[in-house]
Amino acid sequence: MTTIQIELPDATAQAARAAGLLTPQALARLLDEALKRRQAADALLSIADRVAAAGIPPMSMDEINAEVKAARAERRARQK
Repeated sequence: MTTIQIELPDATAQAARAAGLLTPQALARLLDEALKRRQAADALLSIADRVAAAGIPPMSMDEINAEVKAARAERRARQK
């Protein structure tokens, strides 16, 4: 285990304490979630860079919405 010390504005610390966010478990969960979001964002940016390098034209919002609808319909069909 690692011990850390942080400095926060008093109001932030009081609000976080009142919300139960200053416990080791809550802080670990918050950091784990932040790391997952950062990794997901990095993965998306990496894909975007490869798509741009491949010269693939961007999709319109209509195309994106159609793809999302198709994926959802496929998922619903598999669940039946």
